[in-house]
Amino acid sequence: MLLSIQDLKVSFRMGKGVLAEAVKGVSFDVPENTTVALVGESGSGKSVTAMSILNLLPDNAVRTGRVTWQGKDLLKASLPELQAMRGKEIACVFQDPMSSLNPVFNVGQQLCEPLMKHMGLNKAQAMQRAEDLLAEVGIPEPKRRLASYPHEMSGGQQQRVMIAMALTCEPKLLIADEPTTALDVTIQRQVIELLARLREKHRMSVLFISHDLGLVGEIANHVVVMRHGAIREQGPVAQIFEAPKDDYTRALLACRPSLEGNPARLMVIDDHIAAAKRHAAGQEALAERVAAVKDANAPVVLEVRGLAKSFWLSKGLFGKREFKAVQNVNFKLRKGHTLGVVGESGSGKTTMGLTLLRLHEPTSGEVIFDGKNLLKLGDRERQLMRRRIQIVFQNPYASLNPRFTIGQTLVEPMTIHNIGSGLAEREQRARTLLEKVGLDGRAFGKYPHEFSGGQRQRVAIARCLTLNPEVLVLDESVSALDVSVQAQVLNLLKDLQDEFGLAYVFISHDLAVVRFISDEVLVMKDGQVVEQASAAQILAAPKEEYTKRLLAAIPRGYRAAV
Repeated sequence: MLLSIQDLKVSFRMGKGVLAEAVKGVSFDVPENTTVALVGESGSGKSVTAMSILNLLPDNAVRTGRVTWQGKDLLKASLPELQAMRGKEIACVFQDPMSSLNPVFNVGQQLCEPLMKHMGLNKAQAMQRAEDLLAEVGIPEPKRRLASYPHEMSGGQQQRVMIAMALTCEPKLLIADEPTTALDVTIQRQVIELLARLREKHRMSVLFISHDLGLVGEIANHVVVMRHGAIREQGPVAQIFEAPKDDYTRALLACRPSLEGNPARLMVIDDHIAAAKRHAAGQEALAERVAAVKDANAPVVLEVRGLAKSFWLSKGLFGKREFKAVQNVNFKLRKGHTLGVVGESGSGKTTMGLTLLRLHEPTSGEVIFDGKNLLKLGDRERQLMRRRIQIVFQNPYASLNPRFTIGQTLVEPMTIHNIGSGLAEREQRARTLLEKVGLDGRAFGKYPHEFSGGQRQRVAIARCLTLNPEVLVLDESVSALDVSVQAQVLNLLKDLQDEFGLAYVFISHDLAVVRFISDEVLVMKDGQVVEQASAAQILAAPKEEYTKRLLAAIPRGYRAAV
């Protein structure tokens, strides 16, 4: 057995002798040349379990149990012994490559460091090996890319560099911690296929951490399902997918949006578990909510005509070249309706969303809102209009001010736009909106770091609602959330739309999510709209090869993989 974890418990010292238990007696094995997946929601303890192997945990962590690596207990290993193993025998690929890659060193320097340190290669040999590794992970022009810095590469390329770095010393075990979470479906597909190919070629084992069982079904041999720091179920991938024994496992499999059906509301983890208990007790299932029928003749609140945005890039010493990020986008958005915008990273969908809000100045086109072209308004008029069109960004960690309490975050926009007669009325409205998005009054005085990603995204949505907007632009607003939290936020968005008649421009790379929430879909590629139709029509009978490729890249679990 390559790695054996037995009765692992991990707690964190919280001050005054208080211990917060994160992992509660976890046991599983990782055999040679095998992929084992750790699956669960955020906070389930899966990453803490994996990081315990090489003690990549904060100083306040307390570990007990056994972590046996080829017969040696790593919990008793000294720091120098662990440092000698890190990267050489056990390597890690993390979720966010930009937080793992050093921004001041180029790719070649970062790849050469472990080769020279652990493998004893000289600089020339290390550079040649680094070039070979970039080629192996599928990066075009690998020799030229050695001189690139991380910020000059796309998210998918950055993740490939991280995989190349992990492979530099040919480790026996690769720990991949949510390596595809924020990537679009085609890049995600490429990364998981790359990992499977490399595992086979190098005969290494992979500990793959994810919240997405659909993805895990395509890559893993053995699955370990965790919740609240404990293992709920484990077994071969076929057993977990075909005959899951635990209600929580069944709930994880069921709560992701489906391409086949389109319910009015997504069931979250607790809904599935409650339904299973009702069924076991012989009680009737609760009636499903019926989807509200959209008014096909609802007034148009936003019309975009010929929207274009170009960036000018340096070429040579004095020259410039035009990069057309968005070209000739046209659509109408009706009150209470949702327009889904899908495409790969770099397709122009986010630039389009930012341009129609004038967060990027457009090159040409019109954005008609309330009879006025937003792109021609002066500063004062634009400020007044901005109240009515708001945006929710992808990363709730970066879009909330860490120095403001949640109450201050919600009251500030109302103060700027003179909404409410005074502080007391604004604070009361803020508390009401927090309840509306599923957070209680205790959240008002807390800071963003005290909340999970899903809770922060709820705060970001509440902040938009403080200004009574008519249109929300949602830029990948659920892409980094685990499947259960994602379902909660999507249900919230539908509830708010039904209550306030909001219109959404919903930007995403996930076609299953887009099907659930959208009425009409734009498919973008290289800055242009290549297909535009109803959500049902796009998914049932896509016309463009590009759209078909996006659909084919969606993980569909074990059954599709065998």
